[in-house]
Amino acid sequence: MKNVKLLFGILSVLVILFTTGCQDVNSDQDQQGHLVIKLTDAPFPIDMIDAATVTITKVEIRKKSEGDELGYPYITLLDELDEPLEFNLLELRNGITADLVDMEIEAGNYDLIRLYVDEASLAVKEGDTYLLKVPSGAQTGIKVFIEPDLHVAGGLTTDVLLDFSIEKSFILKGNTKSPAGIKGFNFKPVIRAANNTTAGSVEGVVMNSDTALENAYVLMEQIVEQDTFEITSASTDDAGYYAMPGIPAGLYNVSATLEGFDTVTFEGLEIIEGNLTVQNFTLTKLEESEEE
Repeated sequence: MKNVKLLFGILSVLVILFTTGCQDVNSDQDQQGHLVIKLTDAPFPIDMIDAATVTITKVEIRKKSEGDELGYPYITLLDELDEPLEFNLLELRNGITADLVDMEIEAGNYDLIRLYVDEASLAVKEGDTYLLKVPSGAQTGIKVFIEPDLHVAGGLTTDVLLDFSIEKSFILKGNTKSPAGIKGFNFKPVIRAANNTTAGSVEGVVMNSDTALENAYVLMEQIVEQDTFEITSASTDDAGYYAMPGIPAGLYNVSATLEGFDTVTFEGLEIIEGNLTVQNFTLTKLEESEEE
């Protein structure tokens, strides 16, 4: 039996192949799968932050029942009696993930993951550490919907990623231009679910001539008919490298920008299911008159 993996941490496109025999369907449902949850994050202005930490005490996943009379039962993946798991989200950048859950799970369709976050904190460089309130996070959990439903098939592998957006989840208060001006944070968790089994990924480097650009902001916007919708974003490391896993197949506009440089956009970039797409950027430094 192959593993069924659920990768944690900030959207999913699922392709399911059905066979016509009842015997095949029954055998699929009878098998147990293996579940792994991993965590990653979207970008944040890390030049001012030493650590962005969350402590998770419990994880549940909701299974869709075939009959209405059965309701939508939750399956516990991580129990509150277990040791709480603490993650520094700043360490989960550019495709790096952290394991959250590893267990057997029933075959079937699942539409929601619920995370119970007991604590969250931010440590500011040359500043204070802020302990943040988690609205209902420890009592009712944070709901992360999976769209479309996640189909777990016995004996097959399914990878799902939960992408925790630090930038949208930790709302800075005060003057965000300097650590001394920060007055605190509000915590409003924003988490994206992606089916990594059928999604693609994007990576590349952002340069200025032969110089790597650190902390450049790379944005992915999906093209749906005549509109575009932000899917996720990334920031480059000291080598100018960025990576965004768990991107649903489709067409995208992808752009890179950095203060003091122009913004470069590639339109109609195609993300193919299960494939890695490499998209590099070369940004031009703006003249002083243009910056002003």
